[in-house]
Amino acid sequence: MINRVISMFIISTFTLSGCASFQNNDHIETHETDNPNAEEVLQLDSEADIFQLDGVIYKTNIDWVDELTLTKGEGVSVIKSQKQNATAFENNTANNLPIGTKIYEPQEKIDHNILLVELDGEIMSYYAIVEG
Repeated sequence: MINRVISMFIISTFTLSGCASFQNNDHIETHETDNPNAEEVLQLDSEADIFQLDGVIYKTNIDWVDELTLTKGEGVSVIKSQKQNATAFENNTANNLPIGTKIYEPQEKIDHNILLVELDGEIMSYYAIVEG
């Protein structure tokens, strides 16, 4: 009789545990990943030449981007502030580009994550640093 009660207890425990696990599987957690900010980019590369536009950090000197031949197209923005303090970055802020530098889309529509600037007659390509 005691063996039967113990067996029923064990079966009940496994059954309830299985139901609890099944119920927990109904809830699926999702995690959103934010794009890197200026501080994170500069922690990885303290010499990075970056600017922020529309909440996205753009970085130059990326080999595969520099190999592309791009022509400046329509102007999209301008650098409004220059800051070395990465925690103070906001839209239209750069760490190296001077205030007043114009930002352009490339005429070539190969990648919407590339923007161009012209500095001292030289076209420089900047690539959006995004998660995903």
